[in-house]
Amino acid sequence: MARRCCRATSRFTGEIHTHLRESFISTIVIFVCLTFPFTTEAGLYTASDQIVILSPDNVDSVLVNSTAALVVEFYASWCGHCIAFSPEWKRLARDIKEWKPAVDLAAIDCANEDNRPICSRFGVKGYPTLKFFHAYSKPDSKGQGFREGPRDVRGLRHKIIEKMETHEEPWPPACPPLETASKAEIDNFFETNGVEHLALIFETSNSYVGREVTLDLLQYENIAVRRVLRTEEALVAKLCVTDFPSCYLYYPSGNFTRLHVQNEARTFYTYALQRLPGVLRAGNPPPVTSDLLKNTTEDQWRPFNRSGVYMADLESTLHYSLRLELAAHPVIKGEALSALQRYISVLAKYFPGRPVVRNLLKSVDTWLKGQNDTELSYSSLRDALDNTAEVPDAALPDGVRWVGCQGSKPHFRRYPCGMWILFHVLTVQAEEAAGKDPQEVLQAMRSYVHSFFGCRPCATHFENMVKDSMSHVGTLSTAMLWLWSSHNHVNNRLAGALSEDPHFPKIQWPSPELCPSCHGVKNGEHTWNQEELLTFLRSHFSSEHLLSDYLEKEAQLFSRQKESLVARQQEQEAKRGVERKAREALVEPPPGQEEEEEEEEEDEEEAQEEPAAAAEEEMDQRARGEQQGGKTSEPPTWVKPEADVFHQSQRRPSIVGLKLRPPQEEIVDLDSFVNQHYKAKALRAAAAGSSRVKRRTLQRQEELQPGAGLEKGPGLGLGVQPVEPEDLLGQRNTLQKRILTGQYTGSEEEGALEMYPHPNKRRWMSFLSVGFSRLDISLCVLLYFLSSMCLLAMYLFFKNRLRLRRAKVALP
Repeated sequence: MARRCCRATSRFTGEIHTHLRESFISTIVIFVCLTFPFTTEAGLYTASDQIVILSPDNVDSVLVNSTAALVVEFYASWCGHCIAFSPEWKRLARDIKEWKPAVDLAAIDCANEDNRPICSRFGVKGYPTLKFFHAYSKPDSKGQGFREGPRDVRGLRHKIIEKMETHEEPWPPACPPLETASKAEIDNFFETNGVEHLALIFETSNSYVGREVTLDLLQYENIAVRRVLRTEEALVAKLCVTDFPSCYLYYPSGNFTRLHVQNEARTFYTYALQRLPGVLRAGNPPPVTSDLLKNTTEDQWRPFNRSGVYMADLESTLHYSLRLELAAHPVIKGEALSALQRYISVLAKYFPGRPVVRNLLKSVDTWLKGQNDTELSYSSLRDALDNTAEVPDAALPDGVRWVGCQGSKPHFRRYPCGMWILFHVLTVQAEEAAGKDPQEVLQAMRSYVHSFFGCRPCATHFENMVKDSMSHVGTLSTAMLWLWSSHNHVNNRLAGALSEDPHFPKIQWPSPELCPSCHGVKNGEHTWNQEELLTFLRSHFSSEHLLSDYLEKEAQLFSRQKESLVARQQEQEAKRGVERKAREALVEPPPGQEEEEEEEEEDEEEAQEEPAAAAEEEMDQRARGEQQGGKTSEPPTWVKPEADVFHQSQRRPSIVGLKLRPPQEEIVDLDSFVNQHYKAKALRAAAAGSSRVKRRTLQRQEELQPGAGLEKGPGLGLGVQPVEPEDLLGQRNTLQKRILTGQYTGSEEEGALEMYPHPNKRRWMSFLSVGFSRLDISLCVLLYFLSSMCLLAMYLFFKNRLRLRRAKVALP
């Protein structure tokens, strides 16, 4: 074994110069892996390869006393021959996936120091080494080595069958019978077996087709497969068999019919038998067609053509991807932002949808390219998707309408199915548009799945599958085939999983019924005709063959978009209102304080808003009255002056959230207005305020007399009517005047002086009326008189003393 490994390694080294292109591709693979640091597992295999990874922790539980046989590859990750053999081992694992209850594949990396004791325990000295472990192996079993033989999938599959047939009695219950059947056994078969279908494969003794199909149907119920050799002449004659191999269906009544397939080969037999009525995978509930008609899903079941691609599925995929899956990322930055930009760019270039959808995708792509920030909030992206900028003739349907991707249950198919179809369509459209980068669509898909796809284990499996193979894509047609092959790998891995819809089983697509020319047989093995595959893919996913059934009409689409925008605006306004009320609740003053503050502000504003125009008019009237003989004209009706524009602009806003004040009655207190006015502007009012005092005093007299020309104004509170001067003279004896210190009742003459002072005394009296009562004035006069007397007495005293002193000095 060691010598064989050396020869293989030497041959690998000697072929370096003949495989320069492969070396260059390997360099690209390493570069891509470094550029995209996705999580990978050590060694040549991962769990996505459907291979059991052995380690010191699980080796005994997997190999010892197992109900299934195991084929183990002992390899070293540094071994060139092991690296070259690993793709065949992966293909073998996919090929015999349905055999798992009877046999499984495993691998262990002996280059790992932790695994070295295990490799030594099983006597491994060279790499790669393959060992077969029977079911129920003992702890001391070292397995049966595979001697020199083919290392391709077909040869390894035949070797495994030969090893399985060497099982000792008792036969493992998980393994089906692989021996040939006789006529006597077939005649009594239905007496001991409760299956509905019995498939008899007639073949020669050196054929493996019967045993392979038997193991392929191992996980399916309600069917059994038996191998019949050509030498079983009685049974061959009874069924009139002429072709070897061939397959016949045998029924309990003794009737039989030949199974018609495109090619008499293992793959075609397997596919046809798995699709027979009543045959289903073990553990899955039987698919009942009536369930689909009773609306067991969220939406009404939509009849569709399984051989077509529906635009409704593509638009539903866009909606779910852009509005639901991306919404799980409130902030998108770094590698995720680059993945989003690449994804939107590919959609804007190649999505073959309706013009309105394409216009929206292009507008979003342009908007994304204009963003210079290192991170992006999803809310802003959602606004662009909902077309809040109101780009003309642009809209993305809101909601999903699954047609070709609908499942029999709400949790089957749908979005994953739509995502696969979307990228198939994009690869075909990229070729039709003569795209320059063959990996543009594939890299966009890879980065999107890595950054955003909601099923994280699915994203890990996908990355493990594509990290090495995608680097070989060099043309647009190769990109289409690569995506098709990857899709089938995923179907193979998920076949039989709980996520498999029994109405839509995971098969190698396209099926022989959908594309007969895509399938072929070479040396008894199924092959794919890639030229026919390309033709089929170009036709199946072309924009001309996309079905527009079940699409929402554009008029309804625009109407819903408009309603959505209006609802969004109303929601934003309501949100702002709630926030404003919250701020008001935080700073709201105690009850009554707000009204007091507003009243104080109004008093200040009224005291400061005396219009200059009214003052000038009064001065002109007074001057004309003096020129006409010292008589003033009749006082006009008092009207509250309009606030000055400048003063209105300078008003302080309310503290509580800029709350608008409710309209209030403007009741004018003239007496308080006069007092506060002169209190604030005493000096300035001495020159021009006499006429205003006169008018306001008249108004105050009218207010004090009930019914004296007062009327309710329609909008300003009390209206003031003009009053004759004779009426004023009759009311002088009852006038009560308020001064700053209180109120008092004056005589008729005092009232007359206050109301109509002499022109020469008007300024003096106005000055004295500010802050001084009559008692204050009397005291001031008395103090002035006493101080004058005191000063006079002192003057006379010092004058007499000075005179006496001079007289003394003058004496001898």
